[in-house]
Amino acid sequence: MMTKINNKVAVGVLSFLLPLSSLVFTSCEDFFEQESDHVMFVGDDRLNNATDTIYSVTGIMRKLQSVAERTILLGEARADLVDVTTATSADLRNVALFDINDENRYNNPRDYYAVINNCNYFLANVDLSVSNSRKDEVFKREYAVVKAYRAWAYMQLGILYGKVPFFTDPILTKEQAESYEKGHDQDWRTIFDWLIKDLTPLANDQYLKDFGETPLYGDIAYKVNSRLYYFPIKVLLGELNLWLGNYRQAAEWYYKYISTRNGENSSYTTGTASVNWTSSKWLGVRSSYSSQVNDESYTKASELVTMIPGDSIPYNGNYLQLRNIFNTTDPITGEYHEASLTPSKGLAEISEAQTYCHYENTDTTLTPKENISWADHLIGDLRLFANVTTGPTVYHNQRVTYQRVEKHQTRNAHLWRRQMVWLHFAEALNGAGYPRFAYQILARGLSNKTIRNYVIPYYRADSVWIKGFDFDDDKYISLTPLNTGTDANKQMQGIHSRGCGWTGLNKAYPMPYNVDITDSLSQIAYQQNAVDCLIADECALEFMFEGVRFYDLMRMAIHRNQPSFLATASMHVGERLMWMP
Repeated sequence: MMTKINNKVAVGVLSFLLPLSSLVFTSCEDFFEQESDHVMFVGDDRLNNATDTIYSVTGIMRKLQSVAERTILLGEARADLVDVTTATSADLRNVALFDINDENRYNNPRDYYAVINNCNYFLANVDLSVSNSRKDEVFKREYAVVKAYRAWAYMQLGILYGKVPFFTDPILTKEQAESYEKGHDQDWRTIFDWLIKDLTPLANDQYLKDFGETPLYGDIAYKVNSRLYYFPIKVLLGELNLWLGNYRQAAEWYYKYISTRNGENSSYTTGTASVNWTSSKWLGVRSSYSSQVNDESYTKASELVTMIPGDSIPYNGNYLQLRNIFNTTDPITGEYHEASLTPSKGLAEISEAQTYCHYENTDTTLTPKENISWADHLIGDLRLFANVTTGPTVYHNQRVTYQRVEKHQTRNAHLWRRQMVWLHFAEALNGAGYPRFAYQILARGLSNKTIRNYVIPYYRADSVWIKGFDFDDDKYISLTPLNTGTDANKQMQGIHSRGCGWTGLNKAYPMPYNVDITDSLSQIAYQQNAVDCLIADECALEFMFEGVRFYDLMRMAIHRNQPSFLATASMHVGERLMWMP
């Protein structure tokens, strides 16, 4: 296993850690440039009827479409898992080179403020006193959803720019815009703290607990369940706390989401989708991984948590180009074109550095590191193989290179999914000082039995807090070679097993431990560094091309004030993981 980032990522992380003037993006004047569509709902009337209120919420959803594509690309193009090509646009190439000026199409904070300003207008005008005959607070769920939209937009601005104008009242005039553009800047940490205080009462609101925190608009926009268009407040609180380094609070919020996503006394496991060798002869592979990641249905076991829909045809105004950027076949015309982003050599190295563990007829076999040649990306982890198909083809009598990225075969932008919640939960547990707890999410999947056997014995002083994470053994059942037939909604596996076989049996993927360290606190610190590397690798393998890699690396570097943290390799020496600071 090797975790490393190239120079462009280190430069980008460094720019965020230094005083944030114009380092991540160049200066961004006219944040609030008044355009006719930046405030959709101007007027004196209260939002106190269902038609206007629903229209307002869906209007904000449409505003989110304008930032969907860049959210993915700014998190992916600046990282080390993709390379640009000769077909890459100048703006996207400059993003990858960290040379982003005011004219760059991806550097447009006004679009985020259009979302925020419309949220502010809604929140200032929605009438929460309206109730029905059952005394239900009719618009409480819309109110919660819009607060979450605003928080997410501010979170993106904070991550992108560091220090930005912050306001919670609607701006309705040019004079107000000019006033707020100057003298209202807040540091991202201050903004995130404010957002946590703003969202926490909603996360604990009894009405929302009883009736759900999101309105039920059914299937809208291409027959996708509208519940996938929202940002769950508990996950937002987990993310905000994770960025701030409030690890215990972050872990608690992720757990609250996992344990209540399908209702009280329910489960929301990591699932069992994976890419597997069919035998130890290394002759064939089967996969349930890609279909699960791409599924846009809403069920108890849905992988997708949040998405932003794109228009179906280019001239509708919010058509996302992600399919054209990552693939060589135009989804509308079927014409060939060169992809703008392609998997990097660094991604292949991370994938090939893993060791796949196959179990068959009581025998455990580790895959060889060579002599597997019938298809690309079959050495090590299999998720790269499942997600990318490349090779020569012929187009108009010319030999060209074909590329298909399975994750970008939809018109929509997928932002959050179940494995992200679990891996960020692991990151929070590790940051809180429980690397063995975090490691079990990667290796076995959590259940109370796993926590009793592999976690609590090492942190007995904190056993009360740890036991607060209740993964009932009847609802969270760890997958083993001898236990594969229980209810799929209750099955757990280590996330590393999604691409590397039976990780719980894999001797090449041990819990990090340095035999030369005798002090327990120093051992935990060593393990935290090493498990951070495991988590970073896992995020790269699981979320390649999804737009989160740069932010995962940046967040880990920020918490150590060390831009080069992940540029230093961690590697296997035999069966022993060595962290080299």
